[in-house]
Amino acid sequence: MRTASMADHWIENHKRDSWRRQAKASGYRARSAFKLKQIQERFQLVREGDCVLDVGCHPGGWAQVAVELVGDAGTVIGVDLQACAPVEGAVLLTGDITEAITQERILSELDGELLNVVISDISPHITGKWDMDQSVAMTLVADVFDFALPLLRKGGGLTTKLFQGIGVEELIQAVRPHFSSVRRFSPDASRNSSSEVYLVCKHHTPWKAPKTSVRTRYEESLNKILGGDEIEDDPEPVASTFQVRRRKKPIGEFEEH
Repeated sequence: MRTASMADHWIENHKRDSWRRQAKASGYRARSAFKLKQIQERFQLVREGDCVLDVGCHPGGWAQVAVELVGDAGTVIGVDLQACAPVEGAVLLTGDITEAITQERILSELDGELLNVVISDISPHITGKWDMDQSVAMTLVADVFDFALPLLRKGGGLTTKLFQGIGVEELIQAVRPHFSSVRRFSPDASRNSSSEVYLVCKHHTPWKAPKTSVRTRYEESLNKILGGDEIEDDPEPVASTFQVRRRKKPIGEFEEH
């Protein structure tokens, strides 16, 4: 068993090193650039001349690929909490995508133009507490959808990273009304040991959009499977066998008044 585990570990490291070498040889800042290239090869999400928003753009690999795909006539705007070295052909902002001040800066850069595609490799700060990390990650993705969807053209697309676990199915169901095609995809450039998967949404259908936000519908669905905090109407009384037993006083013990 140990030999097999060591062999798997070697294969995984070799695979990662291979993507790193390819990234370096191709001039990309991270091997994650090949994840977007493989998503593009499979789904043809980005076209020349498109306006693209890159969420969680650090260190810039996805922005590099996006600039190549949209060409000189296109626009690429990236945003990340961590400052990113400039990428020629892209506007990269530093800020929290969920905060109003950052959203206003993105709107200012768009200057009234709508997005054709949103690409998101965003990931929250990992604490190591799996349940908490998963909850924060899924809520963050829902917030990205809620910000981006009103800015996305009819027929536009969005791809985002998810981590397989609690809440994935509920988020997908919350997103489905907004697109005619919603699929999961695991690029070869992802680690074998990783739980990440990419949600690829195509053909934005804004006329079908529910009135409530993606996050609200996601959280409502999640509460149902987790039991939520709902109290059943008119619960049936349940008899208890608990009794208070009084200690008999010994003779001569005084009772205080």
